Amino acid sequence: MYILECANGLYYTGSTNDIERRLSEHQNGEGANFTKKNLPVKLVYFEEFNRIDEAYYREKQIQNWSHKKKKALIESKPQNLHDLAICQNKSHFRNRE
Repeated sequence: MYILECANGLYYTGSTNDIERRLSEHQNGEGANFTKKNLPVKLVYFEEFNRIDEAYYREKQIQNWSHKKKKALIESKPQNLHDLAICQNKSHFRNRE
């Protein structure tokens, strides 16, 4: 599972069994449409798994995270992940009071 930072500052999360090949594909405009439109990209984070289905599961988990939460993961700030996972909408705060 890997995270790329695109030229527009946004993150792209994917999974592969060959990170070097996949990164090359992204850089050459042969990857996902999102990265193709936001070149160049750079690899900023990756995790290794024994099975591709585990990597795919982790990819889907992280894809649903906010930009700030992904950044905390990339910057190895696990203490921030919990706080960033807490719902920040108004109804959540009303229900906590």
